[in-house]
Amino acid sequence: MLTNPADNLSLMAGVMVQARPAEVLLNSEDIYYEAAGLRFKVLHTPGHTPGGICLYASDEDILFAGDTLFAGSVGRSDFPGGDHRMLIDMIRQKLLILPQKTMVYTGHGPATTIGNEKESNPFLT
Repeated sequence: MLTNPADNLSLMAGVMVQARPAEVLLNSEDIYYEAAGLRFKVLHTPGHTPGGICLYASDEDILFAGDTLFAGSVGRSDFPGGDHRMLIDMIRQKLLILPQKTMVYTGHGPATTIGNEKESNPFLT
């Protein structure tokens, strides 16, 4: 997707970005990634994009959800490779099972918690 201007949506913005292929793929449940002194488990959460991931630091009860989950919403799934049913399934199977107090830092907008989203997110209730 990164290398194709139609798939990476740069063509829609009137530019033609042809990025290099990813150097590292973090899409396996067995992979841990360390950054800023934290150890993150990689959670493969396709739906917004085929290779979508979230990063979960269990020791800190922190989830970086990117564009998978938002406060009161979920990521778009109408772009190339998106799949709404898969997105909802991945959120339910991999994110909503995390502790309710887990802080969720999203790709856009305010932070939330898993508990808040389980209780009030209209896409997940």
